Amino acid sequence: MKTDELFAVDKALGGVPARELAAEYGTPLFVVDLDALDLEIHRFTEACGPHGIGVAYAGKAFLCAALADHLAATPLRLDVCSLGELLTAERGGFPAGRMYFHGCGKTDEELRAVVERRVAFDVIDNAEELERLAAVAPPGDPVDVMLRVNTGIEAHTHAFVRTGGENTKFGTPVGRLPAVLARLAALPQLRLIGLHAHIGSQISEIAPFLANADELLAAAELAAAHGLPVRELICGGGIGVEEGPDDPRPLDLGALAAELAARAAGRDLKLSLEPGRALIARAGSSLYRVMAVKAQGRRRFIVVDGGLADNPRPILYGARHVPEVLTARALGPDEPATLAGRSCENDEMGDYVLPRELAAGDLLAMRTTGAYTYSMASNYNRFGRPPVVFVRDGHHRRAVRGESAEDVTRLDVI
Repeated sequence: MKTDELFAVDKALGGVPARELAAEYGTPLFVVDLDALDLEIHRFTEACGPHGIGVAYAGKAFLCAALADHLAATPLRLDVCSLGELLTAERGGFPAGRMYFHGCGKTDEELRAVVERRVAFDVIDNAEELERLAAVAPPGDPVDVMLRVNTGIEAHTHAFVRTGGENTKFGTPVGRLPAVLARLAALPQLRLIGLHAHIGSQISEIAPFLANADELLAAAELAAAHGLPVRELICGGGIGVEEGPDDPRPLDLGALAAELAARAAGRDLKLSLEPGRALIARAGSSLYRVMAVKAQGRRRFIVVDGGLADNPRPILYGARHVPEVLTARALGPDEPATLAGRSCENDEMGDYVLPRELAAGDLLAMRTTGAYTYSMASNYNRFGRPPVVFVRDGHHRRAVRGESAEDVTRLDVI
């Protein structure tokens, strides 16, 4: 199924009429099409598998228990970066032995959870974490770890989603590796099994990935010289997706996998990728209802019943998505309009060309919002986060209950 087919002429998402979803669950509504997700998973495994490149899903892009349950039936591993994500995955039945734990400031509770719940390995970010994890490791049963390396490679992407380079907070810089590796070699409680480096998001060129892999391969040789041979290098994620009209075309995934495999040829090393957005973005949509149409000065505003609280990305770093009008009636010619949310901020989602006769009550969807939309949603203005619904072949089911006003105030103490 092509992603464009998710929005067919019958105004349906995943084969379910938009009006049916809105009537059943209300709006705003976060909709995940499982067929579209499976298509992306298949695309990755087909491109990477023949070259021996592993694939793990970066749960930070979007995770709920129902999604973890769905992913458990796939060959993917799962990257989690908080106790909340770990417990969510466990609740969905995802095996701890196929998970690994990220984070540059893990709490003691999280480190204990890595050990006690038998997570496959911990990705150590810094020297302090070495000591703290070693302190909770059980005697005689070393904890498997990877070391996150800051390779110094910068992705040419938005500063807010850049995670590599000397001026970012992530990982251990190459210049400090000898000292950290020496300390690791002296800690029998920890067993180094691999190295990890992630340089950013929405990367549309192969070259930064290859440069990053080259640095990881050099770091692997350094680790071996310290008596710490590794078996896997995770080259991060960040593979770009066309989420909006301004995004470049994605890179050739098969070519990337082949190039990575060529670099590892002749070495006893497995290389892996860690996509999040690239798997889930195009499977997700945000369904809104138009609340008002306002002519203000020279501009026409289409105000919807969502905005900053359920999708902060447009105002945070200028993310753009394609709006799709899902109202079946004829709406006349298109005209310029600004899509705006209902929060007490200028939460404009972008300037688009939308039907002149679009009116209050009409439904529209923002496409490709599967990644970092629901996962970054908040209770700003004390709005409740929207429900999540899974759709497939004309069927739908609730995956996450929406938050009511009572839910939002439940933790308040007077």
